Amino acid sequence: MKNIALIIAGGVGARMHQDIPKQFINVKDKPVMVYTLEAFQQHPNIDAIEVVCLDGWHDILWAYARQFGITKLENIVSGGATGQDSIRNGLRDLATRYHDDDDIVLIHDAIRPMVSAEIISDNIRVCRKYGNATTVIPCTSVMLRTSDSVVSEDQVPRDNLKITQTPQSFFLNELIEVHKEAVKRDLEPSIASCALYVEMGKKVYLSAGSEKNIKLTTSEDIEIFTALLDSKRPEWMRK
Repeated sequence: MKNIALIIAGGVGARMHQDIPKQFINVKDKPVMVYTLEAFQQHPNIDAIEVVCLDGWHDILWAYARQFGITKLENIVSGGATGQDSIRNGLRDLATRYHDDDDIVLIHDAIRPMVSAEIISDNIRVCRKYGNATTVIPCTSVMLRTSDSVVSEDQVPRDNLKITQTPQSFFLNELIEVHKEAVKRDLEPSIASCALYVEMGKKVYLSAGSEKNIKLTTSEDIEIFTALLDSKRPEWMRK
C-alpha cells in the first residue's frame, strides 16, 4: 500500500516570459521545483516521488535532488505533447514498479510549490475512503457567462462551484485503465485528471485545498509566491 507522488513538470512556461522553464526559476536561491519536491519529501505518508520533466533537464533535476536531499525521487521520465500525455508517460513507468491494487498516485503540478502537508494528507484520506480525490477550494467570486468575451447577461450561481487544484489522487491501477479506455475512445485531451474521470462517467470526490496553494503561471504569481515565503514559512521549508 504505497502513496506515490507524480510531479508534472513538462511545461515550458511561455506566459512567464523567461529563458528557462518556470519550474526551474530560482526564488530565494532555490528552484521552484525544489520547493514542490520538498513538500512531498517531508510528508511522512509519501513513499516515493516520480517526475515527468522536459527533455534536456533530467540531469539538472537529478543534481538538484542530490543537492537538496530529495531521497524519495525514484525516476524522471520525459513529458508528452499534452498534459495527459505527460501523465500517461509517468503512469506507464510507475506501472513497471508498482502493481498492488491499493497503491495510490498523487498527481501534482510542479508549479504549485506551496502545497501543504495538510492538503496532501486530506487528499490521501479522501482517496482511500472514496476511491479518488481532487483538491478544491470554494468559488468566492461572481461568475459571469459570456459567449464572446465582450458582454455578459447571465451569471452562474457560485454556491455549488469549486475551483480545482492539485494534488489529484487515484488508485494507480484504476487510473491506468481509465487512460487506456480514453485512448480507445479517442477522447480529446482533458485539462486535468479529474476532468478525464468526469468525461468517462465517473464520480470525483473533493478534498480540502487552500488559497495559498497557488499555481505559478505568470511573473505576478512569482511575486505572490515570494511574498508568501516571506510572510510565513511552512515547517517543511524551514531547513
